[in-house]
Amino acid sequence: MTPEQAFCRYEAVRDRLPKLVPSAAQAERIRDLTQIADTVDAFVFDAYGVLNVGETPIDGACERIAELRERGKDLFVLTNAASYCRADTLLKFRKLGFDFTEGEIVSSREVCETFLSRHPEVKLWGVAATEDWTPAEMHVPAIRLDDDPDTYRLIDGVLLLSSAEWSERRHDLLRDSLEAHPRPVIVANPDLVAPRESGLSLEPGYFAHDLQDSLGIEIEYHGKPFPSVYSEIEARLGYGGARIAMVGDTLHTDVLGAQAQGWRTVLISDHGLFAGLDVDKFISTSGLKPDWIAPSI
Repeated sequence: MTPEQAFCRYEAVRDRLPKLVPSAAQAERIRDLTQIADTVDAFVFDAYGVLNVGETPIDGACERIAELRERGKDLFVLTNAASYCRADTLLKFRKLGFDFTEGEIVSSREVCETFLSRHPEVKLWGVAATEDWTPAEMHVPAIRLDDDPDTYRLIDGVLLLSSAEWSERRHDLLRDSLEAHPRPVIVANPDLVAPRESGLSLEPGYFAHDLQDSLGIEIEYHGKPFPSVYSEIEARLGYGGARIAMVGDTLHTDVLGAQAQGWRTVLISDHGLFAGLDVDKFISTSGLKPDWIAPSI
């Protein structure tokens, strides 16, 4: 999928995303985050396309984080990457060279899992996960969705964590199973795509919206741009609103979700989804206007 195709797909599912009152304000272009550090108390960073691309840190990102920390800013990572458990997520950022603490990392998976108990009717969750995932990672009974049709008949609910091992066959099995027997579907990564070294990968949100299109079912989302993850950040900070700036590379997840929460926003233009493209065109088409645009953090 190209960035243009991903943007069009986000627009096509816009009615399922949080609502936002259009703003007449124009985005201000800045050199980097130091230019707005005096007007913001907390910076919340997306990961892919902002801090790293795939398994590679973006040049200068580690140094900028250290500079903002030295200036006394509250710092968080808010990631929709739901493939990793808490310990592995922290280890991933440490390997990339970042010094975030465990309490400064909020993953959509972590938040999503706190909502599973609200579905007592689900006795066994079917999980779309990576091959190294194990049921022991969950605090509820779960089984990995594989190529065996019997697996899809056993489960009472569906949790989409990762699409790294997802396939057309598994997606067809899930669609057929849900059509025959509707059950709760929860998505811990609402992203349609993610920037990798080799291009854009299709993420769980892409497959979830396909299920909604074909089956007309309701799906529960946790992760940007949906509110539960932003509320978790505010709970940890003890404050919210315009004192917080979300820094991300997408309009329909990072910018839309944060603005719906009353936060300010920074769109990163030189990495991630819009790398090498004219972001003004996408801003104009969508009506989603960040407060600031920066080439990198």
